[in-house]
Amino acid sequence: MIQLTVNQKKYDVDVPEDMPLLWVIRDVIGLTGTKYGCGIAQCGACTIHLNGEAIKSCITPVSKAAGKNITTIEGLSPDNSHPLQIAWLEADTPQCGYCQSGQLMAAAVLLKEKPNPTDEDIDDAMSGNICRCGTYPRIRKAIHIAAGLQKQGGNK
Repeated sequence: MIQLTVNQKKYDVDVPEDMPLLWVIRDVIGLTGTKYGCGIAQCGACTIHLNGEAIKSCITPVSKAAGKNITTIEGLSPDNSHPLQIAWLEADTPQCGYCQSGQLMAAAVLLKEKPNPTDEDIDDAMSGNICRCGTYPRIRKAIHIAAGLQKQGGNK
């Protein structure tokens, strides 16, 4: 039995220690906002936070998450009021939307580390997240909008 804390809630999961965290989150716990993209940590669709750091859950064994704080897209804010979620809508960022949860989770860590990112900072931080639809300019714009919202006191 492995104990996980996901979005501030404790779960006891009876799974193999090497099971990818993505599948525990989606199939065992039932939080399906985190997506499967490639399975080899190249696309970023499965990005979550582990103790505040962006990680690719498709290659992270569940045993590495035991005793740590996991945040999924469902835990970014309880009511979609995170500056990034507001900015994503304002900038009309998603097209198909499949990569968006991973994009948002990566961007949240970026804004925590660099509250006023440059275009280069954004491009560097987001390079591990692929958007099949090519909405990169809108993603960048939304991150800048979110940075502005954070400055106005919207940091959740």
